[in-house]
Amino acid sequence: MVFNENDTLILVLVIGIVWLGMLTFLVFRMIRHYNRLMTGVTKTGLRSILESMIGREEDLKKRQKELEEAIDRIDKEGMVHFQRLGIVRFNPFSDTGGSQSFSMAILDREDNGIVITSLYARTGNRWYIKEIQGGKGKELVLSKEEEAAIKKARV
Repeated sequence: MVFNENDTLILVLVIGIVWLGMLTFLVFRMIRHYNRLMTGVTKTGLRSILESMIGREEDLKKRQKELEEAIDRIDKEGMVHFQRLGIVRFNPFSDTGGSQSFSMAILDREDNGIVITSLYARTGNRWYIKEIQGGKGKELVLSKEEEAAIKKARV
């Protein structure tokens, strides 16, 4: 197929019109996007808006760092606070009615703390306190009820 001068001119003209149409479409799309970004903005320019957004982002980063440090501090402090409690009621003597005696374990996150045991009898009430380290009695042997209270506190 042979093209003459008129055909070549028409082809160049059609390509130019298509190219111009594509560029026009892209420009209008960009203008519409810019107008959406500027909605609600009065006399301030895009530069000042972006600068304020960057400033807010820096403030948020500082605040996030402060919050992370506070969380770490609270987490470290929480390691030593008592946070686990286990209670076991039992009847150590056959001459008393009901389970009025108990062992209560109070432990921190590392299973350190105390076990309080109250033995109730008709003649009186006795209290015993034992120190716990790592879930075991530090200096004294634990009774089965005290060990059960520690086990309950760990759950």
